[in-house]
Parts: sequence; C-alpha cells; structure tokens
Amino acid sequence: MKRSLVHLLSLAVLGAFTVPVQAEVKLSAIFTPHMVLQRDMECPVWGKADPGEKVTVTIAGQTASAETDASGKWHVKLSPLKAGGPHTLVIKGKNEITLDDVLVGEVWLCSGQSNMQWSVAQANDPDLEIATAKYPKIRLVTVPNVGSQESLDNFVGQWDVCSPETVGQFSAVGYFFGRQLHTTLDVPVGLIDNAWGGSACEAWVKRDLLAKDEKYSELMKRWTTIETNFDPVKADEQHKVAMAKWQTEADAAKKAGKPLPRQPQHPANVLKGNARPGNLYGGCLKPVLGYGIRGAIWYQGESNASRAYQYRDLFPLMIQSWRDEWAQGDFPFYWVQLADFLAEKTEPVDSNWAELREAQTMTMSRLKNTGEAVIIDLGESNDIHPRNKQDVAKRLARWALAKDYGVQIAHQSPTYKSSEIKDGKMVLTFDHVGTGLKNHDFHDVRGFSIAGDDKKFVWATAQITAPNQITVSHASVKEPKSVRYGWADNPVCNVRAKDSLLPLTPFRTDDWPGMTVEAK
Repeated sequence: MKRSLVHLLSLAVLGAFTVPVQAEVKLSAIFTPHMVLQRDMECPVWGKADPGEKVTVTIAGQTASAETDASGKWHVKLSPLKAGGPHTLVIKGKNEITLDDVLVGEVWLCSGQSNMQWSVAQANDPDLEIATAKYPKIRLVTVPNVGSQESLDNFVGQWDVCSPETVGQFSAVGYFFGRQLHTTLDVPVGLIDNAWGGSACEAWVKRDLLAKDEKYSELMKRWTTIETNFDPVKADEQHKVAMAKWQTEADAAKKAGKPLPRQPQHPANVLKGNARPGNLYGGCLKPVLGYGIRGAIWYQGESNASRAYQYRDLFPLMIQSWRDEWAQGDFPFYWVQLADFLAEKTEPVDSNWAELREAQTMTMSRLKNTGEAVIIDLGESNDIHPRNKQDVAKRLARWALAKDYGVQIAHQSPTYKSSEIKDGKMVLTFDHVGTGLKNHDFHDVRGFSIAGDDKKFVWATAQITAPNQITVSHASVKEPKSVRYGWADNPVCNVRAKDSLLPLTPFRTDDWPGMTVEAK
C-alpha cells in the first residue's frame, strides 16, 4: 500500500482508536500476526479496553495480566523469551484476540529521513534483491508518515513476512541491515521502519524538551510565527484561484497548439509536515515507542546541514530522549554519517555538510552505546540518494554484530586522535586503524588541506609514515596550525584501514568557528 493512501486511512483509524470507551479489547497495530518479539528481554504489550476491564496475555506457556485504567489503557510485560517460534499470542478480555506466527528474535528500529526511507526497489540491483528476498524469518512493518503535535496511540500497518512480494517498498538500508544480522546470527529479525523523507531532527524530538531549552529558542520562535500565520483554509483558496487561472491559460495554449503552462502545486500544510518540532515524535515514533527492541539505526542529517552546529546538541538530545522514554536503558543507537554529495571543489572551502558530519562524529563522545557508519566513499555527486544501500547497511551491521552480538569483526572507521608539529610538518595519529592505514585508488594520499595562522587552507602533501600516522605539509605553510581531511561537501579523499577497508573519518584539528556557528 502506498504511503499516501496509508496516510489518509490512518486518520480515520487513529480516530477510532482514541474513543474513550472501547467495546472490546484492542491492540496497537504494532501487535499483529507475523510480528517479532525481542528475545531475552521483558516485552511490553499494550492496548485498550473498557475501563476497569481485566486483560490477560498468554504466549509460550506464560500469562501476564493487567486491569485497564480510567481511560481504558492497559499494559503488560511478558517475561523474556528465547529466540524461536512460531508462537501464538492470545489476548483475552471481554473478547479474545489470537495472533499467530509470532517469532522471537532481534528487533531493530529503522528511522531517519529519505535515505533510510529509500526502498529496496530504488537501491542497486533491485530486480535481484527483490527476487532473492526469500527470508520467512525476517519480518517487516512500516509506520505511515503522519505528523502530529498530539502523541498518537496507533497507526495503520501490519507485520509482513519478508518475501519478493513484500520487500520492494521497504527501507533498503533497514532490510539489508536486517538480512546481514539474520544470516550471521541465524535468528529471526524484526524491522520497524518509521522514516520520513526530508524530515528535520527537531521533528523527532518531543516539543516540550525543545521549548524549555534556551539553545532552541530561535528555532521555536520561528515555528511559533509559522504556526500563527499559516492558514490552511486560505492556502486552499489561493490554490483554487491559481488553478482557475492555470486552467484558462492551459485551454488557450491547447487551442493555439502551444505547450501547456506548468500546473501550480498545492502549498504543503507545514503544520502536518515533517519539519515542525515534535510532529514526528507524536505521529511516527510514539505509536511504537516502548515496543521491545534491541536498538535503532538512523540515517538523517541532510535537512539539518544548514544548522550543523546546533546538531551537535540536538542530535544527542534526540537520542537520549528516546532512550529515556523507551525505558530500556541506553539501547544501541547507530547512524550513517552523511555521504559525499554535490560538486567537487578545486580549492579547500567551508562546508556545512562537513560541519554536520563533524557534529555526528562528536555524538559518539557524548553518548555511550553509539556508533557511526562512515560512507564518505559511497555517495553520488548528482544524487542526494546514493543507490548503494547494501554497503551502507553492512557498515551499520558491523557495529551491531561487534558491539551487541560478540562477533569479532572490524566495525569502527579510523578516527583522528592527536597531532604534533615536527620540522614544520603536522604529524597526525589515529585510532581504530587495525593493522594500519592505506591509500586507495590513487598512488598518493589525497584529501588533506593545511593552514597556518591566516586560516587559509591549501591542498597538502600527505604521507603515511607509520601504521597509525600520517604526516602532512605544504611548502607555503611554514608553521601549520590546522589540518583538515575530507572537509568538503564532496571531498576527494582516499585513506582507509588496510584490513577492513573502512574509510578514514573526516575530521579537522582546529576548532575555528564554521559557517553554521550562528545558525539557529
């Protein structure tokens, strides 16, 4: 089902779900046949019924029960289960609901904007990927794109068994990530996709958290103005006038045998969109928040690049707020660093994409159980949606396999550690290099720039002088103050780890104010 249709249907269903008094026990759509419960963990199950009604939930020989509160909500926790199945989940109140083909395994949330939403059908080799997607123990569920300032209880959707018939419109990064886990661990895998293309990070954060933090005062003031001035009725009327004018011009063009004028587009309702603070927290996250998961993978940042410095705080705030509300502790959270994109530059320049990547990298030092998949080598200069989602997912899967499942595998890209000046050259030392660093594709090391006190960067000469060190210099910079690597929208850079071939993480040694430092 296409998301546009799902979005329309969701409005009616969501309204039905929030009726104060329910005639019978109901479940959220996250609980359907074919679902996957997280193994080795207490798993919440929730829904609605009549106020004061007793509800029992039974699976695999265990039963949990609860009484609904005054609003009719109920919530139970199942004791930890081992991987396997299929099981039958039975929910009893005044009526009985039976969910068949329930598996127990590993559950991951797949979230972010369009590069996470990008489907298998849009990735590399879609025909082959779809034809071979015969994994009955991988299960998929997609949350529709619904923006809401209110926290929604439910959504329109269901768990599907992964097959050539169901995988095509599912998140490519999510599916390829889950497939790697499944084939490596040999356990069922459940994937929840709630990504929304073009979404801003602040839309995924509970609004009151932003409102009470001075760092976001300008952002919230800007949105208060938008909310005050935007009139959807007026927008509809203006569109009707524009369409009437267009129709007159189009009819005249047809009679004259001329090309038709461009049809006016209806202005988007920003109040229901994917940028308004809190909208996606309420509409896309809250309906699944609390479901038992192992962790989350995230691909977003493009929409916040113009405010990259703000992202240094905003992104960790989002992650921590999710963890706080999920009440599962500091669950694993792994993200994709922005890919290379846009035109290559002939000289070193400032870049808001580079600053956003830096903000992403900094988050690893702010929060534990986090990790970054560096894909500075996988982008496309003319497409913000690179089609190679397979390798993106593998780099995310390396983090999960190494950190959460005990697989001995390289997972972290080499990262900058320290620098020192020797004989007018800057010697850089790196962590996570494995057996050492190597240059790729070109005979020389590329991607480094250097500057002195004047802060004017020039392309530098760089040499790998030790397994974990690179020496950088330029004849015109006698006293270097800063070195940058991969510091561009679409940098030409070619350093990797020898064994894993994971690319060196873009970095800079300075902390000079960047182009987005004042952006709020």
